[in-house]
Amino acid sequence: MISARKLLKASYLAAKRFFHLPSVTSARTSACAQVMVPIFSLCSSHTSRISHHLLNLAPSDRYLRFGYVASDEQIERYVAGINFDRDEIFGIYNRQIELIAMAHLAFAVESDFTSCAEFGVSVLPAVRGLGFGTRLFNRAVMHARNQGVQMMFIHALSENSTMLNIARSAGAVVERDGSESDAYLRIPPADLDSRLTELVEEQVARTDYQLKLQAHQFWTFLHALQDVRRGIRDARDRTAS
Repeated sequence: MISARKLLKASYLAAKRFFHLPSVTSARTSACAQVMVPIFSLCSSHTSRISHHLLNLAPSDRYLRFGYVASDEQIERYVAGINFDRDEIFGIYNRQIELIAMAHLAFAVESDFTSCAEFGVSVLPAVRGLGFGTRLFNRAVMHARNQGVQMMFIHALSENSTMLNIARSAGAVVERDGSESDAYLRIPPADLDSRLTELVEEQVARTDYQLKLQAHQFWTFLHALQDVRRGIRDARDRTAS
């Protein structure tokens, strides 16, 4: 049985890790590292936003993400084939409820490889260089760890240096085979800290998404109302003249 003291300590560490509470070490890190970035676990109701995100990728970005220049039809088929009951899709939304970065953690379906998962990520050009890919990777590793995954795979083109550097920084072994590379990351068993950290992050991300969604809906309604008023005023002015 877990003692109350251990539970409180693990909860504190989980919150500290997520919110980046000030410390002697963290005070010296970059400003970007201090920004809270809620990462939301997506479900089938987000399918249209996932499609929109991927369709907005340029041909060169589609090539790096999928290993080939995926057409719009191929992307639509990919999105339609996502198994939300088995896999995990993580996303980062901006204030306009635009999916600016997303990751797909695909769990193996073969019975002999149920402790394995594969990771793929895409980030829109306008927000690259902010560490979103690394944050999504770390979030996926934590979830995989809590699901009992022992090995994470990243299959990428050898020229996709950003993705391979993220994997190397996490301690993955990268093997190159011509134009393609495979990275293998061994994941430690889950513990109380990893489970609580994921719970904290998911709850905060859900709250953040709901707040952004409500704000977006309010401003959309307000803009529509202003358009109606402007139309009435213009019509009145034309009648008066």
